[in-house]
Amino acid sequence: MAITQLHQLSDPAATKRLVIKVGSALLVGANGQPRLDWLNGLVAEVAALQAGGQQVVLVSSGAIALGAARMGLAKGGRGSLADAQAAASVGQIALAGMWSRLLEQHGLSAAQMLVTLGDLEDRRRYLNASSTLARLLAAGIVPVVNENDSVATEEIRFGDNDRLAARVAQAAGADAVLLLSDVDGLYDRNPSDPAAVLLGRVDGVTDEIRAMADSGSASGLGSGGMISKLQAAEIAERAGIALAIINGTRDRPIQTALDAGRGTLFVPQRRDGGRKAWLGGRIDLRGTLVVDSGCGDALARGSSLLAAGITAVEGDFARGDVVSIAGAEGRILAQGLAEYSAAECRAIMGVRESGQAGRLGYAPRPAVIHRDHMVLL
Repeated sequence: MAITQLHQLSDPAATKRLVIKVGSALLVGANGQPRLDWLNGLVAEVAALQAGGQQVVLVSSGAIALGAARMGLAKGGRGSLADAQAAASVGQIALAGMWSRLLEQHGLSAAQMLVTLGDLEDRRRYLNASSTLARLLAAGIVPVVNENDSVATEEIRFGDNDRLAARVAQAAGADAVLLLSDVDGLYDRNPSDPAAVLLGRVDGVTDEIRAMADSGSASGLGSGGMISKLQAAEIAERAGIALAIINGTRDRPIQTALDAGRGTLFVPQRRDGGRKAWLGGRIDLRGTLVVDSGCGDALARGSSLLAAGITAVEGDFARGDVVSIAGAEGRILAQGLAEYSAAECRAIMGVRESGQAGRLGYAPRPAVIHRDHMVLL
């Protein structure tokens, strides 16, 4: 059953498997302590969803905020990378224990999964994570997932749990993602503007939709804003996964928002196969191949990327790395697995197959990126 209405997120016929993302500002108060009254209401909602036949994955921030409070660190533990990693190490124990205790009150067991960007960007580790999630959910366990901030650095991290939630939803084979925010959803302009209008449904993230996003995270505790939520929606919609943003600040926020039909639902635009969905959700891209207009048109018709259509090569990548493909005007058209290194691409760009062997020193491959290893954006 296609998800086209917000209320379907609590309907097991439409949403068998749901990923719920909870941010730091909702979970932790200004004093650095968990907001237990609010959390008790949310966990009761999770238990009700499970009892109704749905499976729930929680993507939970809060480790750095909880750890910073225990360690007495300034700036919520985000004053330096070392502070953030140390705070995460301390806070993750508290965070996991808190979720375990709260869920246990409703007869549910929690499992902790800590992941890094590399765990979901590497195909083998992604499949391992997918297998683990499937086994936990089949056993009735509620996985609680967070980025492993104690080891992740700025260069190899998601940086926000919105995009992490979308990637986890892919790995878990989820039907929908629910992002709990500090606003009701996506507005056509900054929600502080009295003329702002809430968008109830979005059929595809476009440049016009992106222009509506406000990148701020007002609490100072979190790391994501509306831009990161739109990026999460793009990852989800290409994999056939619905994504909704609702106001999480209210008591029992899920029931409140779904009963009122108030929030923003991003409707899935297509369902790529497992490998292409993984490719389309890749965040750590190693370079860009710029192509001419004729090549861009050919890609749109389902062709592989040939060297003759490449006009520029950006970045330093190896064979097998994921790179983006951009049109002459700069718009990203696709991304996929490169069959050549950046140096090799520079050697053969603009050259037809008959002239490539002399430049490479070996017989050329059929394509720079084969269509089976490429996803159009």
